[in-house]
Amino acid sequence: MTSHHGDGAPAPGADVDWDAESASFDDEPDHGLRDPAVRAAWADRLRRWLPATRCEVLDLGCGTGSLALLASEQGHGVTGVDRSRCMLDLAQAKTAGRDTVFLPGDAAAPPVGDRRFDVVLVRHVLWTLPEPARVLRHWCGLLRPGGRLVLVEGVWGTEGEGVGISADRLTGLLAPLARDVRLERLSDDPSLWGREVGDERYAVVARP
Repeated sequence: MTSHHGDGAPAPGADVDWDAESASFDDEPDHGLRDPAVRAAWADRLRRWLPATRCEVLDLGCGTGSLALLASEQGHGVTGVDRSRCMLDLAQAKTAGRDTVFLPGDAAAPPVGDRRFDVVLVRHVLWTLPEPARVLRHWCGLLRPGGRLVLVEGVWGTEGEGVGISADRLTGLLAPLARDVRLERLSDDPSLWGREVGDERYAVVARP
């Protein structure tokens, strides 16, 4: 499983051909960020979530590189990881000439060796992974001292049938790992999604 979430996405563990999905992936407003208003809304949020000065960002499940592009435009270095080589090809084209590098690999165990980062940025990926508590511990271990996790997640679909990870569950998983956990609700900002949404969407910035 890889990258960001579109409406009607499959349940965790479903077998999705993300290479095949790559051609139409950016059609979702919050994936491709082609609408200037949606793009500006995500850029503004990233500016709040990321450090004010240049830092190294690890973008896990980076998909076609839309957030990597925004982060690099704000002066940060970005390493993106995704299982789909077609997604990575699009990400490399999208960020050509910028301080970005993209690696094929699993978001749960990114192939970065001993490298450490100031930010681990993950959008709509954790909900797809088994053993999220273990994954979060691993991600915390990829941070430099003073680093932060920036996690954008949600629960999509109708109550009782939705897929995702709730804010309550995620903040609970982070409680033993982080000294500071800040929750930001995103459902009430249609500019992020290109439309009004009624499900649970949020971001968490956590500092171990």
